[in-house]
Amino acid sequence: FEDGEWKISHHHSSVMPEENSAKKITKGEVQNLFQLWNNALATEDPDAVAKRYSKNACLLPTVSDVPRTDYDLIKDYFVGFLKKKPQGKILQSEVTIGHNTCSDVGIYEFTMGATGDKVK
Repeated sequence: FEDGEWKISHHHSSVMPEENSAKKITKGEVQNLFQLWNNALATEDPDAVAKRYSKNACLLPTVSDVPRTDYDLIKDYFVGFLKKKPQGKILQSEVTIGHNTCSDVGIYEFTMGATGDKVK
C-alpha cells in the first residue's frame, strides 16, 4: 500500500505493526488489481503500466528472462511488450492478504492482439 493506493509488489520488508497500521483490502479488491493492470496494458503506454508497480517491485516477465527490479527496468520491458498488444486473463487465482501486503498468484494467459498468439 503506497501513496494511498494498492500497487503490485513481489516482496516486502517487515515493519513493526506499531510503526505502520494495516490498510484493509478484500479478496475481490486484490483480484481487481489485475483488471486495473490489464486496463493499463490496453493504453499501450509503458509509463501507465510501470506506475502500477510499487517502488520495491520485482517483475519476472512473461517473455523475458531478465528480472526487472526498478521503475526504469519495468518500463523498459513494457516498451517492447506493449507492441504485441497484450491482454491478460487469469485462469487460476490464489489470493493472499497480509499486513499491508497482498498477492494474487496463479496461471495467467496473454493474447497478443498484434498476432493472436497466446502465452501462459
